[in-house]
Amino acid sequence: MKRLLAILPLLVLLAACSKGAGDEGAGPTPVALVKLAQAATGDIAQSVTLYGEIERGGDSQIVLSAPVEATVIAIDAPAGSAVAAGQVIARLRASPASLAQYRAASADATAASQALARARRLRADGLASDADVEAARSRAAASSALLASFNERSANLVLRAPHAGFVDSTGASAGDLVQPGAVIATLSRSGAVKARFGIDPALARSLSAGSPIEVHPGDGSPPFVVPIASISPVAHAQTRLASVLVTIPAQQGLAAGQPLSARVVTRASRAAVTIPYAALLDDGGQPFVFVVKDGVAKRHDVAVGASDAANVAILKGVGDGESVVVEGATAVEDGMKVRTR
Repeated sequence: MKRLLAILPLLVLLAACSKGAGDEGAGPTPVALVKLAQAATGDIAQSVTLYGEIERGGDSQIVLSAPVEATVIAIDAPAGSAVAAGQVIARLRASPASLAQYRAASADATAASQALARARRLRADGLASDADVEAARSRAAASSALLASFNERSANLVLRAPHAGFVDSTGASAGDLVQPGAVIATLSRSGAVKARFGIDPALARSLSAGSPIEVHPGDGSPPFVVPIASISPVAHAQTRLASVLVTIPAQQGLAAGQPLSARVVTRASRAAVTIPYAALLDDGGQPFVFVVKDGVAKRHDVAVGASDAANVAILKGVGDGESVVVEGATAVEDGMKVRTR
């Protein structure tokens, strides 16, 4: 008994030393250093940038061409000129070959008319059949139509602007010999024009006619807002993009082929809980955030709505006024203590 009492203090001392060593091995509780932001209620509009141009052709563009083979006397309105309706754009003169064709057509028409008159006289005398008269009538009609066509085309050797607009380009110069149908000048009609923008077909389904779209001219002119005229969901064979069509007002003064960009809202969240986009994390496709309360971070899986460059709407998982981690989240685990910077 005396021996046990003698070693008892030693056992107590050993136990104390063992306890101290265990506490030292456990170490301090980890604490993450983070930056917080507070969730707030607000509106978010998610938009996308589109690219396109003023459409060429159709009602917006006019092509003036040579009606017959001709020599260009003068280009009165060079490229870039603003022109009024009826203003002379270019003057042409029929070539020697065209004049020869005209004289031949005129002679053929005269001969065919005389042959028809002769066939009718012979028919009256019983020396020709109805078929002979009908054949002569057909030849006379064809010859007259050809001559009328030459007359009409030759009368249009002074090319005028059918509508007010701008001369986009010229395809010939003074002194050039041009063939029938050769483009002499291309004009853009002044007034409202159509613009076409490409868009991902999946996003096109989120738009509707009448929705506002903000158009930015490629020349740096101020942007303006117009309604969407129509949406074509059919993907272009080359670009694989659907189309958004808008009408550009005349006062914008935009010409065919001019490049444009535009911003259009594809998704909006109204009166939603919003947080900085930096707070949003992802775990295998499941978005989540860390919500901090009383110095402890808890993982909250969330459902997201619209987003912009800075913020995202949270449809489920975070309440208004709650604090979320926006910096340092990669070092945080669920249930970990945190301190703010």
